[in-house]
Amino acid sequence: MDTGFHTKQMLCMPIKNGTGDIEGVSLLVNKLDGTPFNKNDEDLFEAFSIFCGMGIHNTQMYEQVCRAVAKQRVALETLSYHATAPQEEAMRLKKLPVPSCAELKLDTFAFSEIGMTEDETLTASLRMFLELDLLNKFRINYENMCRWLLSVRKNYRNVTYHNWRHAFTVTQTMFSMLKTGGLAKKLSDLEVMALMVGSLSHDLDHRGTTNNFQVMTESPLAQLYSTSTMEHHHFDQCIMIINSKGNEIFTNLSPEEYSAIIRFLEHAILATDLAIYFKSRGEFFKLVKEGQKEFKDEDQRDLLRGMMMTACDVSAIAKPWEVQKKVAELVMGEFFEQGDLERQTLNREPEDMMNREKHYLLPKMQVGFTDAICLPVYESLVKTEPKLTPLLGMCRDNREHWQELSVVSLQKHEQEVKEKEKKPNEKDIDETEASTSSRGKP
Repeated sequence: MDTGFHTKQMLCMPIKNGTGDIEGVSLLVNKLDGTPFNKNDEDLFEAFSIFCGMGIHNTQMYEQVCRAVAKQRVALETLSYHATAPQEEAMRLKKLPVPSCAELKLDTFAFSEIGMTEDETLTASLRMFLELDLLNKFRINYENMCRWLLSVRKNYRNVTYHNWRHAFTVTQTMFSMLKTGGLAKKLSDLEVMALMVGSLSHDLDHRGTTNNFQVMTESPLAQLYSTSTMEHHHFDQCIMIINSKGNEIFTNLSPEEYSAIIRFLEHAILATDLAIYFKSRGEFFKLVKEGQKEFKDEDQRDLLRGMMMTACDVSAIAKPWEVQKKVAELVMGEFFEQGDLERQTLNREPEDMMNREKHYLLPKMQVGFTDAICLPVYESLVKTEPKLTPLLGMCRDNREHWQELSVVSLQKHEQEVKEKEKKPNEKDIDETEASTSSRGKP
């Protein structure tokens, strides 16, 4: 079919992507005014082709991002499914009797979970939330609460110390500080809820290694978070569980309440990083020295909650001596395991606290840890609320025990070193005498 159109002139230009590969071709045919294409037309058309190339490239990138997001959602859904406790377990826990606070002595500072079964730690956890009336205040479905507790326990790894038992102990200390220590009166219900959830979740998915180890090994977590590496990961795990189906313990909060409690929760978990404790404690100690006891200002309340999290996280030092000694051995065991990893993976000599060859320094290091971290935080909190005095008292008692053991341990080590040095000398003497005796024979 003859359209009457006649091609008189053409201007063709390749469309290239970001790497210079040709994605297509653009073509102009016949100028409207009938004049030939010139250099100016060529330059303008080249710019247009570059723009087209950028547009195509961005579209392809957007499609790739959409696919990546979809894959991430699928991965998160899969992870969430496997990280969540089965509903059948929640139904079973829901039917278990929950002992009273008095039966468990749950509100005492000397409480210990040693000897408790897993079910007993779960029902005791339920009792703490019930005793603080948190399920009623925040309209939490009891079955969801049971499933959330089970999911939290499931997401603690079977490491030597930073496991579910440690999280339970930290939460029990927080409960005692709030109830027996009277600190709940200084805080809002949202803050109390955040502290309890944060205590139970503060070490989720802990790998038994420190932040420094993550950085030294250039782990994916260290690449994701440059500071408070593990604490950020614990918080992310906490949010993932809370947002998983059947675990939504915050579902009945208003948008404003939800935003506030998530902020409190993040602050609580990040506060367990001792680097953050050292940064903020000076300001808190100053407030205490000035006689501050009410903490009505928001920033001051942040400081108080942060110090409470630290006090609970290190509360093994404020337990009866036999409990403290056993827990300290678990902590050192986990540190020594990291030290072994450092030797194997990094080919480096670990620092003393990670070095199992320096185990005799454990009592001395405990004294140093108590003086640098534990005593200062307990002393300041007691000035804020005298009802917390038992924590300080047990901390001081345990320091004395470690001081006594430190002297004995160092003396014993020195004696062992002398004996090792003596044995080679005795061996040399024996060999010399034997040689002389041999030469004297006819």
